[in-house]
Amino acid sequence: MSDAAVNEFRFVGLNAVKWTIGFGLLLIVWGGVFSIGSKSFTSAIPSMIGLPILLSGLAAQFLPNKRKLFMHIAVVFGLLAFLGGFRFFAGLSSEDGLFGKPKAAASQLMLIVMGGLYTLTCVRSFIWARKQRNA
Repeated sequence: MSDAAVNEFRFVGLNAVKWTIGFGLLLIVWGGVFSIGSKSFTSAIPSMIGLPILLSGLAAQFLPNKRKLFMHIAVVFGLLAFLGGFRFFAGLSSEDGLFGKPKAAASQLMLIVMGGLYTLTCVRSFIWARKQRNA
C-alpha cells in the first residue's frame, strides 16, 4: 500500500471517494426500490440526489487532479439529502401521521440520517485534508 493510501481520511474503512460512490449507489438503489409500484415521482427523489453524488465520486476517482472540486459538488448534494429528510417531521404533524405513508417516512428518515452522516463525514474529511496540507 502506498504512503498516500495509508495517509488519507477514512470512515468505516473507506476513503472519502469510495464512501461517496457507495452513498450515491445506496440512494439510487433505495429510490429505485421504493419507486416500484409508486404513482408519485417523489419516491425517486433519493435516486435523483444519488446520481450526482455517484457521478461526482466516480469523477473524483478517475480525475484525481479535480478530486477536490468533485468532492465539494458531492457534499452539496449530500447536504440536500440531509435537508430534504427534514420533511419527515412534517409527516409527524399530518392527519395520516407516519403510518399513512410509511414508505415516504422511511425514505425521509433515511435521507436525514444518511445525508447527515455523509455530510458530517465529508466535512471531517475536508478539515483533515486542510490540516494535512498545513502540516
